[in-house]
Amino acid sequence: MAREDILALAEPDAETAEALKSFPQMPANTDISFWKKMEDARRPQIYAMMGPIPSSITETDHSVPMRDGHSITIRSYTPVNPPQGGSPLIVMYHGGGFCLGGLESETPNCRAFAAQIGAVVLNVDYRLAPDHPFPTPVNDAYDAFKWAAENAEALNATPEAGFIVAGVSAGGNLASVVAHLSRNESIFPPLSGQYLSVPVLIPHEAVPPKYQPEYLSWSQNSSGGGVLPAPLVQMFETNHNPDVESPLFATFNDPNGHAGLPKAYFQICGADPYRDDAVIYSRVLKEECGVDTRVDVYKGLPHMFWQMMPGLKQSVQWRTDSVEGVRWLLNGGK
Repeated sequence: MAREDILALAEPDAETAEALKSFPQMPANTDISFWKKMEDARRPQIYAMMGPIPSSITETDHSVPMRDGHSITIRSYTPVNPPQGGSPLIVMYHGGGFCLGGLESETPNCRAFAAQIGAVVLNVDYRLAPDHPFPTPVNDAYDAFKWAAENAEALNATPEAGFIVAGVSAGGNLASVVAHLSRNESIFPPLSGQYLSVPVLIPHEAVPPKYQPEYLSWSQNSSGGGVLPAPLVQMFETNHNPDVESPLFATFNDPNGHAGLPKAYFQICGADPYRDDAVIYSRVLKEECGVDTRVDVYKGLPHMFWQMMPGLKQSVQWRTDSVEGVRWLLNGGK
């Protein structure tokens, strides 16, 4: 993609620009405890807005031990009437900069995938920084994934019908790392798809020279559209404290490369500082590694805009795209 085309992704159309005038701005506070308290206060409201569990699915919480003996919660969403060929298995990781978020974050997506596609979906409540900095979140993510693979039958899932790893934002990072680890270790059953929504993939301090001319979003979108300004990004990075050289975080720089990975569906926000992580990685997968990809871009919109303005027409479209993107992964990229 030419430089001018990449830069143009940040420009909203007239209707979007008008809608963004009422877009809520994030507080400038960079104390992670402030954000955790605000999130705890909002959680009951979030669940109330989501409404009751749809009658077409069941939800069950599982306590699953991790490698260090600690147990985390994995919530399963199971269709009451599974598809004739069996239920695909989807493992989902929420966003929140590795510091925030929880099961409520991706409940709408998980319910949609179970109700509309007939998948068994696992929502992973991995441990968060600063109490549990890197590499605990990614270790939990991979341990949860292996538990899913080992217990698919007991979970009423049929991974032969599709086995997808999925994540949003920081969760997209975890999903991508898990996809690489699964390939490297030949986990069975093998993955058949990756759902990577606004993923964090390339540490801005460690962009390979070859791709630096295309990595424009960190400077172009430094304000984060008011949603993810640079000081907040720094807050998350400081508390998570990842090793930017490790493939357990810098999945783009995995020493084993990306060949042999399953097909990938990307969602990219044009005004997101992490936009070009996905722009570059999706191109590398397709053009350099022969991996089938599908990409949806939301021009002029900031990181995870759909959570801040759920009534925006693009937010409605994002929800539709999420389901259709997963269908595409399950249908062999067709």
